Order: sequence, then C-alpha cells, then structure tokens
Amino acid sequence: MSFQTGLDRLLADPALRRPLAGKRVCLLAHPASVTADLTHALDALSACGDVTLAAAMGPQHGLRGDKQDNMVESPDYEDPVHGVPVFSLYGEVRRPTRAMMDSADIFLVDLQDLGCRIYTFVTTLLYLLEAAAPLGKAVWVLDRPNPAGRPVEGLTLRTGWESFVGAGPMPMRHGLTMGELGHWFVEHFGLDVDYRVIAMEDYDPNAAPGFGWPSGRLWVNPSPNAPNLNMARCYAGTVMLEGTTLSEGRGTTRPLELFGAPDIDARAVIARMRALAPHWLEGCILRDCWFEPTFHKHVGTLCNGVHIHAEGPAYRHDAFRPWRVQALAFKAIRQLLPDYPLWRDFPYEYELGKLPIDVINGSPLLREWVDDAAATPADLDALTLPDEAAWAQARAAHLLY
Repeated sequence: MSFQTGLDRLLADPALRRPLAGKRVCLLAHPASVTADLTHALDALSACGDVTLAAAMGPQHGLRGDKQDNMVESPDYEDPVHGVPVFSLYGEVRRPTRAMMDSADIFLVDLQDLGCRIYTFVTTLLYLLEAAAPLGKAVWVLDRPNPAGRPVEGLTLRTGWESFVGAGPMPMRHGLTMGELGHWFVEHFGLDVDYRVIAMEDYDPNAAPGFGWPSGRLWVNPSPNAPNLNMARCYAGTVMLEGTTLSEGRGTTRPLELFGAPDIDARAVIARMRALAPHWLEGCILRDCWFEPTFHKHVGTLCNGVHIHAEGPAYRHDAFRPWRVQALAFKAIRQLLPDYPLWRDFPYEYELGKLPIDVINGSPLLREWVDDAAATPADLDALTLPDEAAWAQARAAHLLY
C-alpha cells in the first residue's frame, strides 16, 4: 500500500462516505487540507456526488491561510466558488456558536498540525468536540501526519493555565496526530460525543528520513509561518520566542527556525550553550547567522542570530530536543547578559495579567528556571522528565499507528 491521508481515503472509498449520505456536512480546513495531488478538500468534497457540503469553518489564519501574523482575526464570508457560508473560529468567537453548529450534522476536521500543544488548531478541535457533544453532532477527524513525529518533550501545562494555546495537561511536544489527540480529548474531558477518525493508510511515524512526515509528500504551509519540515521540528522550542523580545525570524524566509536580536553575540551564545549542556544539543547543528526582519520584531534592523538545523546528515530524530535547545539559549543569554530584557509583556492570545512566556509554557516554571542564576540544566530535567514520562504513558492507549 502507499501512504494516504484520511482525506485521500475518504475520497477513494465510497464505503467510508456512506454514513455521510443524507447528512449536512461542514468542513473545518485550512490551506494544507489538500489531497495527494494538491486539490483542496473543499473542492474535492464538493465534487463528491454523495456529500452534501453545507458549510465550512476556518481556524486561526483563516480557511485560506491569508492572515500572516498571530492574533489577526478572520471574518465570516460566503465561499465564492461553492456558495456555502465559511465560519471563522478565530474572529468574533473562538468556540463554535449554536448557529454554526446548526449548519450541519457531521463536522469533518481536516487540519495539518505541527505536533505542538501551542498550535491553536489543537484547541480548535477540542472546542468543536465540546460544542458537538450536547447537540448530538458527529465529529470526524480526517487524519494527517504529525511532522514532528512521536517524541515527547516539555513541561505539562499546569491547572489554571489553560488557554487558546493550552487546551489541557499535555507537554509542548505531544507526539500525537490530530485524530489521536481527539481520542485523548474525549477520554480526558469525559465528552459524550459521536467521534471517529478516518485513519491514514501506511503511516509509519518512525520511518526515516521523515520521522513523521512521509517521503514524497509535498509540504503546504498549514499557517503562513510554517514553511517546511525543519520549522515543524524546531517549533516546539522556537515558539517560545513569541514570548520574548528576541526575533523568531518573522519577516524573514526562515521563521521559527532561527532566533536573534541586534544586541546579542550569537557565537558567544552558542559557545555558552555548549558549555552548559552539550547533551541537550545533540541531533542538530546550530549556525550563527545575520538577518534583517522586513516586519515584526526588530523590523529593518540587522540582527545577529542562531539558525537551528534539524535536517540533513547530522539530524538525529531520537536525540533532537527543540524545547531544551531553546530553553538553553535563553539560559545562555541570561548568563551572558544578566539584565537583558528577555520577556515580553503583552496580552498574548488575549490572556490578561500573565506573561506570554508563561502562557506559552502553561506555567511560570520555565521562566523561573531561566531567571534563577543557580538553576542548572539538571534542575530543568528534574522538573520535566517526570512530566514527559507521565504523558508517554497517558497517550499510549490512543496511538493508532
């Protein structure tokens, strides 16, 4: 057999579509919701004579993926080709309204994830499941690969830190597909919902060289600043840069693969990282570089930075730990420049009164470790390793591949 996504399988097999007959269908999708030949799911499903497409939904960045930055809302509109309403789940509301839910009987979720808790499509899936449960609506996930693969990394989100970038007590890098995550949501939150997964065919998340991303599968950006597999691998660490004054490379062609600022010495940062915890840097190559963002942080200003390369012959999937790599960079900067204004303070994802770095990590623990001059890499491991082990156990029952 050759690899197929859930969408590919649904389109190829009339038996899988049979339960959709006579039902109104709503598709939750984005630009990466495509078939093997890059036909968009909205077009492909509309062309199925046995599927009644009644509505569509778009997550953050919109169904078309046209919203470049974070926290830029999308309006509702009518699709000009298919004439169906397109509801925004990142506009006036984050949770589907009753009117949205009344538009269909079965909701198909076809979202390419990046395998990271903070990627908001994860929370959008939970909110849809929660909205569907009391109304007797069905939710199907058309499953897709997790390009970050199976490894687990990061602190578990603590109680009281739930947000749109933190749906529940999972680590930063969860190692599940969207379909598997849905099963965990249903169990963890005790949801009585008609939920099913159209699983992928011939998916091996441990197969080289993709380790989660099937060889030969074309990459389509699931969001504007998710341009390639290297970014997806780095993202569970580099996303933390959104809570800092350091550029994460927005406004360059390699966003969320690099970090820097006009006032850091990248070579000194890399050297300090290697001195502090060389075992945290295995499986990737760090390269010092220069860049000038065309928008966003440090726009138009020359920055010295570090590019994380998690691909090529040096890449080791089992050893690469992006969350620790980025944490170590913060620690190195804090040691080299003790008074550096590292942490941004603004209402990140509309969370008031909390530092963005803490919202991102689901607790203050990472920031406190960085800022504690006496805290060592072993201290962060002591906090994090038990969380990672507990998650590996909790997710085990939901693995489909």
